[in-house]
Order: sequence, then C-alpha cells, then structure tokens
Amino acid sequence: MTAADPRASAALRRAHELFVAGAIDAASLESTGLRPEVARSWQRSLATGVNPDSGAPFSPVGEELARLRANHPIAPALPVIRRLLVDDAAGTGVVVAVTGADGTLLWVEGDRDARRRAEAMNFVPGADWSERAAGTNAPGTALAVDAEMQIHRSEHFSRVVQPWSCTAVPVHDPTTGALLGALDLTGGAEVATPQALALVRATAVAVESHLALLRLTGSTPQPAPPRPRLAVLGSERPRWLVTDEFGHLCTTPLTGRHADILVLLSRHPEGLSADHLAMLLDEEDLDVVTVRAEMSRLRKVVGAHTIGSRPYRLLVPITSDIDEVEAALDAGDVATALDRYPGPLLPQSISPAVGRLRTELTMTLRTAVLTSGDPAVLRRWCNSPDGRDDRDGWRALLDAAAPGSALQAQARGRLAGLDLDLA
Repeated sequence: MTAADPRASAALRRAHELFVAGAIDAASLESTGLRPEVARSWQRSLATGVNPDSGAPFSPVGEELARLRANHPIAPALPVIRRLLVDDAAGTGVVVAVTGADGTLLWVEGDRDARRRAEAMNFVPGADWSERAAGTNAPGTALAVDAEMQIHRSEHFSRVVQPWSCTAVPVHDPTTGALLGALDLTGGAEVATPQALALVRATAVAVESHLALLRLTGSTPQPAPPRPRLAVLGSERPRWLVTDEFGHLCTTPLTGRHADILVLLSRHPEGLSADHLAMLLDEEDLDVVTVRAEMSRLRKVVGAHTIGSRPYRLLVPITSDIDEVEAALDAGDVATALDRYPGPLLPQSISPAVGRLRTELTMTLRTAVLTSGDPAVLRRWCNSPDGRDDRDGWRALLDAAAPGSALQAQARGRLAGLDLDLA
C-alpha cells in the first residue's frame, strides 16, 4: 500500500497522526502498510525534531544564495537540466528543483502556477529541504540515503507537503563520486511514476556526463571567490571571515572601533571622508588623526586591497549578518530573520551612527514579529533578550495563542508581571 492509491491515503494519514502523537512506535509503522524506506524516514524526521505542521525553513538568502549558486558544481550543467526537464514543464503543473548536497534549494523552475502554489510550503530557492529540516520529502530523503526516491502525497512527514508528490535522484561528482546535490520533480501524482523516475534518472546521468566532459576539455568555469563576511550581531566579539585559496574559512577577531568602521563603510558604498567618518564614530572626541591611524591598523587586519582612501571606501563587495537579517525581512520570512539575529548590532558600540543602525534593525525586526501573528515567532521574540520585557510583544502573543493553551497562560502571567513592575 502506498499513498499513490487514494484508498490508502486516509490510512497513511491516520498512521501519521498516531506516530506523531506517540500512540504508535516506529516498529508498528510498517504494519500500517507504510513502505519501509518511508517508515525509516519518518522515524529520522521525528528524532531530529521536525515540526509536522510547518514547511521548510530558509537557509541562505540574498547574496549568500547568489554565491552558492555561482560556486555550485552543478551550475555549469543548468542548460542540460533546463533542456531535459524545464523547457517542457510549462502548463504541466510540475516544478523542477535543483538542491545542493545539504538540501538547500538552489534553483526552482518549471510551471509558473505550480511554483506559486509551492511557495505556500516554502518550496523556494534558499529553503532548507534536507530531511533533518523538512522531514520526509523526495529530494531531502534522497540526499539522506544517497539513493533515488519517490514520495507520494501522504508519505510526506510534513502535513503542508502532503498534497504534493515528488521524485528525486542524487547527482554525483563524475570524478570523485562525491554527492553534489539532487534533481527533483514536484507536482501531482504523475511525477511519482516509473516514467518520471526514468526521466529524472536520465537527466542526472546527462548532468554527470556533461560535467565530466567539461573537465576533460578544460572548459569548466572558475567559481567566483567567496566574499568576505562581517559578523557584528549579538554579544560575541565582532569577526571578519574570509575563505583562503584552499577553501578554508579564516576568522579574525575585530576591535570594536574596527567593527564600527567596517559597518559604516558597508552602509556608505560611495565612501566617507576622514572628517565625516570621525563624526559618525564619535560626534565630540574623535579627530582626523585618530581616524587615519585606525584606518592604517584596519588595513593590516583585513588587507590593504580591501579599503581605499580619499574617500575611505570598501574596494571589494562583502556580506554581513546584517544583510542576512534584512534579506529575510525583505522576503517576508520573519522566522529566518530571527534565526539570523543573535542579538543587537555591536551592543557595546558608542558610535552614534552605529547606534542608529542598531535601533533601526531591532525595531524593524520587532515590528515584523509583532505583525506576523505567528505564535511560534512571537514566542521566540518574547523569550529573547530584546523581547523579554516587550509588553506589546507579550500582548501579541496572548492574542495569537490558542485559547486555554500553556502559551496563553505564560503570556498572561508575563503581562501581569510587567504591569506590576510598572505600578
């Protein structure tokens, strides 16, 4: 029995409800008719804490996603994938996806209407569809077991994915055999047939052959070097992260003043004069001579090629954890914005300009959280240092919590405590 049979779907959904609720154990799942490979995947999904009522979380966004795409080994074979899978997908209700080896969706193409519907379960570029994050699904489970996989509707672990079926086949490095990612078809029951599996399997073989040919002819494009990354959110010491020529990540701690300067330069791509930078760093007690001395020291830390002068400006594009939070907010993904926000921007900084940026970022995130109406997001905010004493946040959580729930009781109790403090 599989979920491809409409008569079996109700039985599988009932087995899923019982399993998630703890009423039956993993050993009992196969007796319900669930395929053994799917039963094992459900067990792994539950063990890793996958929420059966949510879609996949975001992982890379914005510039980070663009970098992953540009550097991914499968990228040179995209024309092959589009020719064999995407070009004929218009009007078919089929979505074509390419994932990295970690389960991150890198490209999602195919039928426009189907892609729009798939967005409701966060089946979009940048989302993490690994089995450990999204539960049983064809691309994530295929990567977890390194084998081709078809998942029919109710076999998905997450309920929001159960209206869909999917087929995925891993792609391997033609030289080393290392797992590079997976190709996936997502749509209705027709994408989980033997014919669909044969098509995706043939495309994976064509991709691997294409990559092998490019290597033999020496025409594989060189990936763009990763951008330096600035980490300045939260209580940890600010850091400058670069990837060396061997692919190793190198982390350099920054002084508070150097972190201030890099943040301000990243926000002023047009550049800043020494006078203007001095004013942004300290409106009263900083002179131009001190700024020039700090810039000289900073160049030794991040490389002279990184910062120009007259005016001071960044000469290479960089990324930052600020950018990641803002990109998630721009995409409307408040949960991921919270994931990327370990705390305020440079909380020890006395720079008035950094202070303004700190307030803007925190208040923008707070507003997005409070207007989301999502109890899980609101709870995370209210339990964070920024939201612990946020009366409006606790009020929003009280309104969003299910009547009679422990979450509602917690919110009501916290509000009473805050009101007492104000009395």
